[in-house]
Parts: sequence; structure tokens; C-alpha cells
Amino acid sequence: MNEYSVLVGDKKIIITPDNLAEQAGGSVFARCGDTLVLATATIAPNKREGLDFFPLTVDYEEKSYAAGKILGSRYSKREGKPSDTAILTSRLIDRSIRPLFTENLEGREVQVVVTCFSWDKENDADLLGLIASSSALMISDIPFDGPVGAVRVVRKNGKMLLNPTYNDREEADMEIIFSGVRNNDGKIILNMIEGGFNEVDENSLLEASDFAEKAIADICQMQNSIVQENAKQKIVIETSGESVEFEEKMRSVANPLITEALSNKDKTERNNLLNKAKEALEAIFKEDQAEEKDKIISNFIEKVTGEILRDMILNKGKRPDGRNLNELRELNAQIGLLPRTHGSGLFTRGQTKSLSIVTLGSPSDQLLFEEMESTGEKRFMHHYNFPPYSVGEVKPMRGPGRRDIGHGMLVEKAIIPVLPKFDDFPYTIRVVSEILSSNGSTSMASTCAASLALMDAGVTIKRAVAGISIGIILDEESGKYKLLTDIQGLEDHHGGMDFKVTGTSKGLTAIQMDVKIRGIDREIFSQALIEAKKAREKILDKMTQVISTAKETISPYAPRVITFQIDPEKIGEVIGPGGRVINEIIDETGATIDIKDSGIIFITSEKEDAAWKAVSWIKNITREVKVGEIFQGKVKRIIDFGAFVEILPNQEGLVHISKLADHHVNKVSDIVKVGEMIPVKVIEIDGQGRINLSLKDALKNS
Repeated sequence: MNEYSVLVGDKKIIITPDNLAEQAGGSVFARCGDTLVLATATIAPNKREGLDFFPLTVDYEEKSYAAGKILGSRYSKREGKPSDTAILTSRLIDRSIRPLFTENLEGREVQVVVTCFSWDKENDADLLGLIASSSALMISDIPFDGPVGAVRVVRKNGKMLLNPTYNDREEADMEIIFSGVRNNDGKIILNMIEGGFNEVDENSLLEASDFAEKAIADICQMQNSIVQENAKQKIVIETSGESVEFEEKMRSVANPLITEALSNKDKTERNNLLNKAKEALEAIFKEDQAEEKDKIISNFIEKVTGEILRDMILNKGKRPDGRNLNELRELNAQIGLLPRTHGSGLFTRGQTKSLSIVTLGSPSDQLLFEEMESTGEKRFMHHYNFPPYSVGEVKPMRGPGRRDIGHGMLVEKAIIPVLPKFDDFPYTIRVVSEILSSNGSTSMASTCAASLALMDAGVTIKRAVAGISIGIILDEESGKYKLLTDIQGLEDHHGGMDFKVTGTSKGLTAIQMDVKIRGIDREIFSQALIEAKKAREKILDKMTQVISTAKETISPYAPRVITFQIDPEKIGEVIGPGGRVINEIIDETGATIDIKDSGIIFITSEKEDAAWKAVSWIKNITREVKVGEIFQGKVKRIIDFGAFVEILPNQEGLVHISKLADHHVNKVSDIVKVGEMIPVKVIEIDGQGRINLSLKDALKNS
């Protein structure tokens, strides 16, 4: 098997076309360091009837053996449901390759499977899988207008790095993935962007894009070399269509109604008018056309709607709802809508409405995750739900899909840079965004709603975070384009780009772009960033009118977390034999207790007095007793020469028989009884830490 390689930064990527997966349409191994993936691309032999779309599936498969781990529960050790990381990687690959398939693949199922066979803990498999997917498609029999190149860029200590190590990524203030292809003029254009930042400026993204361009070009060139020696003959996809005469007849009936629909500002009324166009078209079909009627009409309305919409915007500067190209829809923001939750925020932009709810929990409520690349704890979570009623549909309610997970993680990435440090705000934080109504860019509305809800909950975020989506209508032949600020659903569906940007008044926190066109050049990238910044500033202004900083106190219904430090050597005393002591404190106070190896203790309780009771209890256990102190102690045991008295939880001292009274005592039980509370004074702590007490000295001081 021939090997093809390219140097990206200081790392070599090696692609090997193989015949091991010989029944797949195309397959390659890709390697960087000791990270190795297999990518396969396969097309179904026949068209699947009833599908009026291109059914592309991308699956990224994590295998625990790749990292030398045996993961899973005690009762199941095989891979099951994909992790969030695997789902996000699948989406990353999907968004990069989807725009490059031929338009006439309707109903032809294509599946790309990327399997990570080896992971070296230094080189991430996500971009390797993306490049391998492109290579497998290029040499397969599937029509694909690639290749695609992709790199990860970070900025660490002011220096740009290509495809960095995990440590470099953790220390960077900017991390961004660029995926690109060659345009007709040979220049690299971007077709996918994904990134997270610590409030950086727009120029930093442009510099990163310039820095990535040559590497993307080199990766594409390597794949072209692979194609020259390994490519299969591409299959021919047959196209069918109505006669020119009949299509003109359909246009004469439908165009006026569709044009009227696209001039209506209300989404529901617009859909009603499109249904009228469908009914008018049904009336002109003959009986012998009945079998294909619904599909033909649906495809025709889809096609003509896109044509009319693009003409309206590109040539007339007119949008369906009458807005200017850079105009936001009506904005509204509210907080504190829900009476018993810890924080809530509603953000409305036109017909898009997101309600975000914050829940605060104890440190022990953190999410424990176990994936191929990492295991650990997560103290901030954002979850996104998109119920069918939000778009006026009736569908089964199931668990979150890939889109829900992707949107949720985008908002999470946008918010993380402004969160308080755990030491300053020791809570686990969960935000759930419920999409109540959707007409475009719900993830960006969720970013705004989540920011509002966090401040309403008293989470001391640095600044408010807002998000906006910029769209594009592009004539790829002439290069003429129009950018659209705050795209709604129709413009997103028929447009060429969904360019999402989040940030604060100080800088950007996240970006995500996918396209339906081939890609965008640097000019469009730069202009989209400018328009996004203008819109973001307007949204932030609206949000800060409602709430500008976090509330000074958290909700009375939220738990209270109290943090303090003890000597790490005394942790065992707090826990007690078999957990007896700590369980007694928990049972008595109802508080949750989390102890770190460093000696930091977190006490969490819904009742503040219970939390402080637990704090006092633990401090008494761990405090050092000093000579001269007087305590009210409980007699625990009586022996011949004295009594043991508990002066603090789990701390006892001995009152010698000679220290019980001023006179001679014959029997200890003549003076004290087990369970009796008596005053005692600390008179000595010996070299072994044993405490000697005196009842008679305590009585003298009383």
C-alpha cells in the first residue's frame, strides 16, 4: 500500500489507501504520531424510494481499546451510546463534507464511518478523521467535489500554533478549526469553522485564518495526489424532470402565490400561502401523474421558493419580513419568569423564543464523564431542547438528537469563558434552554437567554454573552453576494451560510460556521465578523437594560454552599471509622459534605442553619484543644482511676480520680455518671497528644 504524507506544523499526517475494507466504496487509514483512524465511504446501490432529500450519515466511532482502556459499567464493557465528543466530531465532519456532494443525490444513502483504532494521547483524532473522510470519498465511486483540508489553530502566549498538543490547547486563549477547499481560481475558501475563545477580537480570527491557509492547501494537494493513483470511476446519477412546457405551466400557477408568501412577515401565514400554491398545482395534474404528484409538487415549490427568495434579496435587497439586510428582528429580554427555579431568562428575537433555566447544585453534583480521550468532572453544563411544538409540528418526544447536543455544546462553549472560578463560586451549574418558538438561530437565542438566567441566579459571570447568526445569498458564478443579519428559518434553509458568533462587550467567545455553498473567501469572512459585532452590540445593549450584572444573592430556593479548609491530616477524623462520623453529621444536619484531598470541605444544604451546624461540627472535630480551655463535656466511660469525657466531637480527655473533687474520692461513680454533662478544664496535653482534664479546676473558675 502506498503512503502519502503532508507536514502540518511540525507533525506529519500520513494517508494510506487500503484494501482491508474492500467492500466499502472507498477507505483509507490516516495517521499522525501513533493516532490512527480508518475512514470508509459507501453509497447504497439503489435509490431509496420516498426520500426527497440527500440521506448522508457520518459516524465517528470511539473505541476504548484505542486508548488502552477498558471503560463502561461493571456489567457492560463494550462501547454503546456514543459520547458527546463522538457526536460533536461526527457533526464536525458532516458539516465539512456535506456541501460538496452533487445536488442530484436525492434518495441515495451515503454513509461515512470513521473509526479510531489507536490514540496516542497527543494527537486528536477528530481532524485526522475529517481528512481521512475526504480522502475516502475522493477515491470512492461516490460523486464528491472535494478534497477538504482542515487544521486546528491555537494562540498560546501570543503565538499561533498548528495542530497543537492537548497541553497547548488548554493554555491557549484561542482555539479554532478551519476546514477549506480550493475554489475555481485555485484559492482556498472556508466551508466550516468551529472555535472557542477567551474574549478575543475579530482580527485574531482573520490572522488565524491566514495562518491556516497554506496548511489547508497542502492537505488538499496531498489528496489530489492520492486520487491520481487510486480513484475509482464515479457512478453516474440519473436526473429526471418535468418537460419544459409543463414546468412553465407550473410556474405560471405557483410563482405569484409563492412570491406573495415570501412577502408575508408571519411564518404561519407564509406557510398557509405556500399550501395554497401546493393546492393550485395539484389541480393542474392529470390522473396518470397522480403517483408522483406529491413529490413533484414538493420539489418544485422548494426549488422555486429558493429561486424567488434569492432573487428578492440579491437583486432587490428585499427580505421576506421586510427588514433591511443588516436589521435585527424585534428584541425582548426578561428574567425571573419562573417562581421556584434558581434563575430564569427569556430571550425573544422575532418569532424565536428561548427560555433558559439555571439550577445550582453542590460540588458532588458535577457530571462524571468517561470517554476514550478523557475522564473527569464537569461543573458547568448547558442542555438544549427543541420540542416539536416550537415549529408547529407533531412528532414523538424522544431524547436529545445530534443537533440538540451540538447546539447545547455551542452555547456551553460560548458561556464558559465568563464563568466565575470554582473557588469563587463553588457550585455545580446546569442551564437548560427550552426552545418555545423557532424561526431561525435558536442556539444564538439560547446563548442570550442562558446569560440572562445565570445573572438572575446570582452566578457572578464576568459579562453578559450574546450571539447572532449571519447568513448569505451568493451567486457563485458572478461572485455577487449579500450578507443577512439575524437570519430567520426561511433564509437559513434557502441561504448559503449559517455564521454564528457569540461574545461579550470585550470580545468573542465562540464561533461556528457551516455552508450550503462551496465556501466563503476572506472578504466574506471579514465582513461577516463586522456585521456580527454590530448586531451583538445591539443585543447586549437590550440585555443589559434588563440586567447588567449578576444579582447579589442567589435564590432562596437554591442550596447554600459553605467552603472552609482543615488540616489534610485530620480528614480521617472527620470521616471516622467506616464513615461513621461523617454519616452521623449528614444524618443529623441533612447537609451534603464533599471533602477534597487538599483538606478543602464543601458543605451544601438547602437550609443555611443546617449548613452552619455541619460546619461547626466539623470545625470542632478538627480544632486543636489548648491548655486552659474550659468545656462542657459528656461523660462517656468510667474506669477505676477516672472518667473519660468527650469535650468535642470524637475528642475525649481523661479526668483522673484525683481531679474530680477537692476531697478524697473513693469511687469515680460517687461523683459522675455516664452520660452526665460536666464542666472540665484542660490542664495538660502530653507528648502523645492525650488530653488531661480537671473537674475541680473547672468548678473553681465557674
